[in-house]
Amino acid sequence: MEKDLEKIAKEKGIKYFLVSWVDMFGMLRSKLVPTRAIKGMQENGAGFAGFAAYLDLTPAHPDLFGMPDPDSFIQIPWQKEIGWVACDLWMNGKPLEASPRVALKKQLARAEKLGYRMKTGVECEFHLINKEGTALADDMDTHAKPCYDQQAVMRQFPIISKIADAMLELEWNPYQNDHEDANGQFEMNWDYDDALKTADRHVFFKYMTRAICEEHGIRATFMPKPFMNLTGNGCHAHMSIWDLDGKKNLFSTDGEDPRGLGLSPLAYQFLGGIMESAVDLTAIFNPTVNSFKRINAPRTVSGATWAPNAVTYGGNNRTHMVRVPDPGRFELRLMDGAVNPYLLQAGMLAAGLDGVENNRDPGDPLDINMYEEGHLAKDARHLPENLLDAIRLLDNNKIMRKALGDDFINAFVKLKMADWNEFTHHLSTWERQHTMDC
Repeated sequence: MEKDLEKIAKEKGIKYFLVSWVDMFGMLRSKLVPTRAIKGMQENGAGFAGFAAYLDLTPAHPDLFGMPDPDSFIQIPWQKEIGWVACDLWMNGKPLEASPRVALKKQLARAEKLGYRMKTGVECEFHLINKEGTALADDMDTHAKPCYDQQAVMRQFPIISKIADAMLELEWNPYQNDHEDANGQFEMNWDYDDALKTADRHVFFKYMTRAICEEHGIRATFMPKPFMNLTGNGCHAHMSIWDLDGKKNLFSTDGEDPRGLGLSPLAYQFLGGIMESAVDLTAIFNPTVNSFKRINAPRTVSGATWAPNAVTYGGNNRTHMVRVPDPGRFELRLMDGAVNPYLLQAGMLAAGLDGVENNRDPGDPLDINMYEEGHLAKDARHLPENLLDAIRLLDNNKIMRKALGDDFINAFVKLKMADWNEFTHHLSTWERQHTMDC
């Protein structure tokens, strides 16, 4: 039986609900709904004008309705009178294909028909910066190799601990917080779970991190490459496929893995699908102009970018696009901080299921340092070097069109092309410096 949001509100002292959804660009949209009205919202949805968000809709389209999913309910730890709930978007009495959460649920239903349940975890990296976005929040964070710097992480303890305390209260089971490879960069981790739950939590984590930072007079950014000389913000994802009961990891092998990584034949098929579509999924996984300053970056102050530039996989080796750190799972390191949390999961699952359905073979793993010896991987496909190339690749990808639907792909491509065109209409300081006197 579906949970009753009105009843939950009475039990927990909720006065308002943030009825929320994410558009194609990953922007969180919401209405603040008094508890007295939440029963009607749960039954009929909250109305929105679709043209006001990035969904490729016009003012002539009928209202969108955000249908709250009560299983996603979160009582905001630092504002306990407010509940947050994720929505699926509907229009004309049916789910909207261009809704990212709907796109993910479509792939989850596809997996369920095959007897599969995907579990994932994400690694959210972010920078703490000043409100203007021009400098780091901590001007003492200057080491060339600041990763795991105890002094730097403890200077931000009031912020990091408040976020971690919130995750503990929400029973996400956070297990570590650390200063990352770039100055001013942090990562916070919580337990893996079913893909939809992970995506909902990912959305809320970004909101929570920004909100708590704003309370402290600074800003959190998940921008892929906020500073050219520093390591960018990735959003690595760990994945595994389980049986429908969620008790058996189908990526684990009961026998010998001839490739030595402890993966099952199903895992290699799924990985083969990821490898097959990775280049064409770059527009979804790396969706901004700035994204390509991360995945095609020169060496940073720390000595490495920690980002891939080619489609390869290996064992416990962070220079590859796919890393297999342990038997029974693997990590996709392509995505960055700008990725839409729902499309991250939907893209991985769509590609992986294609691999299973078509018995795709990823080939043998590479045991080389791709940053130093990448030239040895002669058959490895390179990732696109800019957003325009990435958009064109996605537009022509038949696998994703079949999985996510033409309506979704067409809308995403149209919106991203508009984004690219807007970028090309701006003159940069570099252009002026190098061509003013040509």
